[in-house]
Amino acid sequence: MRRCVLPVLPVLPVLPVLLLVIACMPAGATAIDSFTAFLAALWPDASARGITRTTFDAALAGMRPDPKVLAAMRREPEYGKPLAPYLAALVSPARLAKGRRECAQWTKTLDAVEQEFGVDKTILVAIWGVESSFGEAPERWDVFRSLATLAQARFQHPYFREELLSALEMLQDDHIPRREFVGSWAGAMGQPQFLPSSYLRYAVNFDGGGRADIWHSVPDVLASIANYLRQSGWRPGLPWGFEVVLPPRFDYRQSRGTFADFARRGLRRADGGAFPASSAATAILFFPSGAVGPAFLVTDNFIVLKKFNNSDAYALAVAKFSDQLRGLGPIRAAWPANDFQPSREQRMALERRLADLGYKIGDFTGHLDFEQRDAVRDLQRRFGMVPDGYPSRAFLARIGIRAP
Repeated sequence: MRRCVLPVLPVLPVLPVLLLVIACMPAGATAIDSFTAFLAALWPDASARGITRTTFDAALAGMRPDPKVLAAMRREPEYGKPLAPYLAALVSPARLAKGRRECAQWTKTLDAVEQEFGVDKTILVAIWGVESSFGEAPERWDVFRSLATLAQARFQHPYFREELLSALEMLQDDHIPRREFVGSWAGAMGQPQFLPSSYLRYAVNFDGGGRADIWHSVPDVLASIANYLRQSGWRPGLPWGFEVVLPPRFDYRQSRGTFADFARRGLRRADGGAFPASSAATAILFFPSGAVGPAFLVTDNFIVLKKFNNSDAYALAVAKFSDQLRGLGPIRAAWPANDFQPSREQRMALERRLADLGYKIGDFTGHLDFEQRDAVRDLQRRFGMVPDGYPSRAFLARIGIRAP
């Protein structure tokens, strides 16, 4: 399954985007006319990047927009779904068993990649498994058609237009034949599901085969994932975090500190293990479903996982997949029976409301970060709620956001 690494730009509902595109058409124009005009306007920028007309036409000549692509953009499994079934689907017994077999088969390669890039080998295998089921997930969308459809609709403009130009650069430089440019509905490709710009920036030729082959070469796949994480700020030797148990009468306002700070506050690991020896390392207390559900201390490496896919649910799935590949157990605390996870639209509304209330919000994409959760915690304290940073239905209603 694929969730591409989406940009930090506002997401618009599909229908208004389509209406906007139609409204901008000249009188009497058709959708195909508009798409043809978009491709014609793209050519000067492509040419300026060294794309030949032959390459441009090989990628885009005769193309029509794909109406299924914009509809697919609305189906993002990381949002609005209770965490227990989401995690169970991504970290299933069958996928774990397959992951253990892959760890055994590729031991030498994984050791070499970990040695070079400093990223835990089980994290690499977990991402590989979640992104493409170890290369077994089918890819059936034409990458150029998907990217051109999104770019012409000005969806998250100019992000997908830039990705389309990056895909043309890949084709121009013979990274992959045109017939093999297939991927997700959003243009993500190969076993690690890289968008074209990510391929150009992070893909690694680790097997010495002459090109970074993220479609067929497992060594290149694993090294490319590792390079992505390392360049995104991964700190070797630092855990992503772990589940914790809180002491009675814990002060929920204390959400940040060093491992030593949290130990003094009475937190302990749910698995009975010791806190990391580097007690000066900082962590954040994270309640993905509120104080009534599991609690975690997460580090900067958890935030790096979100750079691969900007979702707390995704990062937690990869992290726990990695833990279980290392022989650690699953999450111990029970998820709430009525677990509520805000939809993307509700998260975006929350960000706008926080900005209206004077909190500094960097973007309005619905990708909640820990600074935004601290803003939620501050408001919860004012409202007399448990300040756990979790935007519950009751909290959203309190600030005027409808959450049926």
